[in-house]
Amino acid sequence: MADGIRKVVARDGQGQISVIEEPIPEPEPGRVLIEVKASMISPGTELGGVKRRRENPVDAPPAPFGYSSAGVVIGQGEGCEDIPLGTRLACMGGGYAQHATHSTVPRNMAVPIPEGVSDEAAASIHLVATALNAVRRAELQLSEHVAVVGLGPVGQFACQWARLSGCYVMALDRLPMRLEIALQGGAHLVVNVDEKDPLELVRDFTRGYGLDAGIMAFGGDGTDAFKMLCGMMKKAPDTHIMGRIVIVGGATIQHTFAASLGNLDVRSAARTGPGYHDEAWEHGQDYPPVFIQWTTRRNLEECLQFMASGGLNVEGIITHRANLDDAPEVCETLIQHPNDALGVVLIP
Repeated sequence: MADGIRKVVARDGQGQISVIEEPIPEPEPGRVLIEVKASMISPGTELGGVKRRRENPVDAPPAPFGYSSAGVVIGQGEGCEDIPLGTRLACMGGGYAQHATHSTVPRNMAVPIPEGVSDEAAASIHLVATALNAVRRAELQLSEHVAVVGLGPVGQFACQWARLSGCYVMALDRLPMRLEIALQGGAHLVVNVDEKDPLELVRDFTRGYGLDAGIMAFGGDGTDAFKMLCGMMKKAPDTHIMGRIVIVGGATIQHTFAASLGNLDVRSAARTGPGYHDEAWEHGQDYPPVFIQWTTRRNLEECLQFMASGGLNVEGIITHRANLDDAPEVCETLIQHPNDALGVVLIP
């Protein structure tokens, strides 16, 4: 069914990024073959460890990467005959929706793109859905106060989802460009933590109530940020900290529990929702919706609906569009100059 050579962006054990060529894969049962029109780079998940790898290189060949893209169906594996050739799909998943000219994606992780949504916007789908799942885990309610720490793509989208949930949103980071994008995206207050102490601002921001929720959307050492959020949360008259903190980035946190955290709920937000990494589900099986409503596929569909309605602004975080062949250079910009780039879309 597939014939020819594809290009795909890859990383090796030295931390070097390149564009390699390999045969276009055949679509396995339960998968569709996609001609990729756009993919979006995740600066944290995909590139966050590159500097460490360069400092401690290992002998490993280039391996394709990428997990969020959009494209057109050009081939159908067994069980996907009902997905017409030419259908525009938003695709997600590590090992599937790679930065490439072609990819094969399981049917439950490839969702039709509505009219009016561009390929570039749809290519953000995995990042948008990760943020949506984090906001669902936070169980936000109308008029609550929430702070988002870390304004990479997932943090930016978390700010937008929180605003769409009817919350007052405080956005925190160290990079001026990211703070400006969050402000344009609807955050009510942005704070450069290198210039201002959020603890001094949160009382006025929450009108004295304290935060109801916090979302940590970055990796690495998160202890200081976690302690900062704890100091910003609402407190009961008996001095117990209350509210919810959701960890969506791969942060490492050292903190004592029980009395040291009061009655604070600390929650992990894993991936994009139920289903992802369940191979049977990915390739076509489903969970009973009466028991599991917000599966990964349902979350993907909702992300695209909000893009189509204009409620979710993806265009505002896109800072660069580059040809796939230029991926090494634009990745280097994200690694070395994080204040110069944020949403980077690769176009084959």
